[in-house]
Amino acid sequence: MFDVGFPELILVSVIALLVLGPERLPEALRTMGLWLGRLRRSFTTVKAEIEREIGMDEIRRQLHNEAVLEDIKRIEDEVRATGDDAKRIDTQHTDAAAPPDPDPSPPDPGPVPEGSAVDPTAPR
Repeated sequence: MFDVGFPELILVSVIALLVLGPERLPEALRTMGLWLGRLRRSFTTVKAEIEREIGMDEIRRQLHNEAVLEDIKRIEDEVRATGDDAKRIDTQHTDAAAPPDPDPSPPDPGPVPEGSAVDPTAPR
């Protein structure tokens, strides 16, 4: 940010000593130290508040994402249930609409004992 080296600090110290004098320089440095401390604390407080806000935004975003995922899962379950119902209805419809077997073969009468009076070729 600021590129302040040792020569610049010496120059500022000499000018402050000449302008303020040796009597008021310690008090001025003390006051400047207090103001710098207050400034640092203010910046630290603002930084912490911003980090908290960012953290709150992250939590809100996570909660929103979880709610969206729950909605998606609920919709998937509804679609699956609707698909299962459609398959079941289609199966019932197909079974009910199936035409009967057009050429049912007569049941096999089984073996006819020899010498019986029943003609196996005669219609029943």
